[in-house]
Amino acid sequence: MNAGAPGLEPGKTALLVMDFQRGVVARVPEPGALVARVRDAIASVRAHGGTIGYVRVAFTEADWAAVPAANAIFARVAADRLMHDEDPATAIDDQLAPQPGDIEVRKTRVGAMSTTDLDEQLRRRGITTLVLAGISTSGVVLSTVIEAADRDYQLYILSDGTEDSDAQVRDVLLTKVFPRRAHVIDTAQLSALLEAGLGTR
Repeated sequence: MNAGAPGLEPGKTALLVMDFQRGVVARVPEPGALVARVRDAIASVRAHGGTIGYVRVAFTEADWAAVPAANAIFARVAADRLMHDEDPATAIDDQLAPQPGDIEVRKTRVGAMSTTDLDEQLRRRGITTLVLAGISTSGVVLSTVIEAADRDYQLYILSDGTEDSDAQVRDVLLTKVFPRRAHVIDTAQLSALLEAGLGTR
């Protein structure tokens, strides 16, 4: 947790809720607490006038056909025709459902930006700061941190808004890797940082 993180200017901040899909959340051990924390983070960002962006992974027939056999992660997904766009399991978890005016993108690779127009949508809204929550820490969060940092976003990672199947890898990312590119905070700090940033408008 980064006690020295600067305040968040709400009007320029987006919380990205990444891969919190029914089928993904269902695989997390004891998902209730994680979803509750992210739900509270969403409510806090909304209350302060920030933007919420939802990212999910799902495929159409054309998307499956475009996945090469060399893709170590998605070749099997394509071959077995998994995670179809219309499968209810690929929808955002009901407790975190998007509202009108939110950003929603569908991706076909790990990171939030490489196969979507997310960056363009954020730029149009004047967003310069991203707060990231996602499943998994070593998947969508890692990929998005690297790409968003290279696109010059100011980044915050919600340490307790991420989960991973490998706890050791998650800890290394949060304590050793992410702090080089982002401020690592927890959901309890988020409201205070948004309040602190209100004075910078």
